[in-house]
Amino acid sequence: MASPLAVTEVATAPIAGQKPGTSGLRKKTREFMKENYIANFVQATFNALLETPEGKASVSGGTLVVSGDGRYFNPEAIQIIVKIAVANGVGRVWSGKGGILSTPAVSAVIRSRGKGFEAFGGFILTASHNPGGIDEDFGIKFNAANGGPAPESLTDLIYKHTQSISKIASCPAFPDIDLTAAAVTRVEGGGRAVEVEVFDSASDHVAVLSPCFDIAAIKALVAREGFSVCYDAMSGVNGPYAKAVLVDLLGCPPSSLQNCQPLPDFGGAASPSHGHADPNLKNAAELCGKMRVGPTGDALEGAEGAPFF
Repeated sequence: MASPLAVTEVATAPIAGQKPGTSGLRKKTREFMKENYIANFVQATFNALLETPEGKASVSGGTLVVSGDGRYFNPEAIQIIVKIAVANGVGRVWSGKGGILSTPAVSAVIRSRGKGFEAFGGFILTASHNPGGIDEDFGIKFNAANGGPAPESLTDLIYKHTQSISKIASCPAFPDIDLTAAAVTRVEGGGRAVEVEVFDSASDHVAVLSPCFDIAAIKALVAREGFSVCYDAMSGVNGPYAKAVLVDLLGCPPSSLQNCQPLPDFGGAASPSHGHADPNLKNAAELCGKMRVGPTGDALEGAEGAPFF
């Protein structure tokens, strides 16, 4: 039986159009699902990082964050990335439960988890508010060691490597991560060990937010008689954060939340938001209906019975 950390090099060839912008690389989901498409981009990113002594030192035995917004193909992409990351020398992988971390949460994890700034960066699987699904959109971007988007100098170097890539390093026998439960798993083989930690998706985000606000004052407001709030995550990535902040931290009743379970297609075309987790007056039709707000922002009849906030 092959060691779970045995590295295999797979021959590949450049794939046109893998130039990342400020929001990373975005294409249709089916494009990302093609053979070696996401693997090429991830390996090109490691090739770019390993090109400098500083980058090589940070990757070797280093910590990498890998998560996304829960859209279709998110779990499968995470497994591909982890196997490539381990083969390129990463020593520890952090992932949110369910494979879910919002873009701000990834930044918070990089900057504050553990002793802070332990991770050298993170892959975020997202296409922002674009619809999710097998026939919709997918995306990937790399956040740097400061928690922010990769600088242009790095994205240019990544693109350069996508144009010349010839092989992908992977550990095919590395066990798939169980993303369903928070746990720490240690995998050993070939004289080295890799640690994989799956953790609560919202904990670091809440820890970073809490000192920035007067939580006691907000809790007092929420507890006032007659105060009510409605939050609609539109089946997108913000659902776990809404529960952690509004319900668990501030004390709002769970009924304050709607559509807070992330779905691979954000509810799909048949949902009130038509699968667009974008909170504008058109897409957030269900929320606007509850708040008694019309399509142009005007108050509708019955507004006096709407939630306060």
